[in-house]
Amino acid sequence: MAGSEATPRRADPAALVERMLGGDRLALARLITHVENRSVAVPSIMQAIHARARDAYVVGVTGPPGAGKSTVVDRLTALLRAEGETVGIVAVDPSSPFSGGAVLGDRIRMQAHALDAGVFIRSMATRGSLGGLARATGEVAKLLGAAGYRWVLVETVGVGQTELDIMKIADTTVVVLVPESGDAIQTMKAGLMEAADVFVVNKADRAGAPALMAELKFAAHLAYTSPGAPRDIDWEVPVLATEAQAGTGITELFDAIAQHRAALTTTGALQERRRARRRYELRALLVDEFMARVDDRLRAGELATTFQRVADDEMDPYSAAQAVLAVLSLGPS
Repeated sequence: MAGSEATPRRADPAALVERMLGGDRLALARLITHVENRSVAVPSIMQAIHARARDAYVVGVTGPPGAGKSTVVDRLTALLRAEGETVGIVAVDPSSPFSGGAVLGDRIRMQAHALDAGVFIRSMATRGSLGGLARATGEVAKLLGAAGYRWVLVETVGVGQTELDIMKIADTTVVVLVPESGDAIQTMKAGLMEAADVFVVNKADRAGAPALMAELKFAAHLAYTSPGAPRDIDWEVPVLATEAQAGTGITELFDAIAQHRAALTTTGALQERRRARRRYELRALLVDEFMARVDDRLRAGELATTFQRVADDEMDPYSAAQAVLAVLSLGPS
């Protein structure tokens, strides 16, 4: 009997949070699973860790497939561990078409750190999330921060307009490219220049690296000197060369990240960005809650007639929206 009572207690989210805060890595892994699966316990979990999740510094690492992002993250982790820092790694992988889980496993990516108690690695599936950034990534970063990991490195799947979602969770964003990316630079949207805090040309021993670096430096300087460019700190995006496989340039990359962090901290921009991030998070939660309530009422049949009338062009969407808000007690009746 005692054993059967202990098992539910150990699986209870509140107990898992308590164990995680005490250093239990298995409890942390189970809490991340709750977040990934969007279990009903997620709100209570996030409420319980809120005050403990503020100190981790989040670095986003993004770029096209094959750029060597995993190796860059691996080498950065080794450098941070040499400095005595603890590191949480979130590797956002493509979803398996069969299981919905991550295709690439965490220990395949970062075998050198798999047994290091100062490093926690988790692969997460995109589960169809555009741009490869899983919806739960920000919450997992908070869990890692609450668990005591002072640095959180988030590696995302690819690059593109939707990949700019990394800005919503990262304090510093590193965009990793390779010389073969040269032609793609011409088609990059301006938003990528806004997202990048540091550009890295990896595999810089390959032909075309100097030309790509020159092109990126020109674009970064143009963005920096543009009078209309949004800017909360005096920061011209550096363009660095690395050969991550050999560990070349990783120290310079970390120095650039540290300099960016210092610039954000001394100007107060880091806190302001995090305030904006929390406002965005609240808005997103409210939208999610609103849509959940609409779906519940729709399944219950209360809103079915309204939706059908709009579909049949018997009612305009604006009038229907007011009617829906009235049903939900969120607007004029």
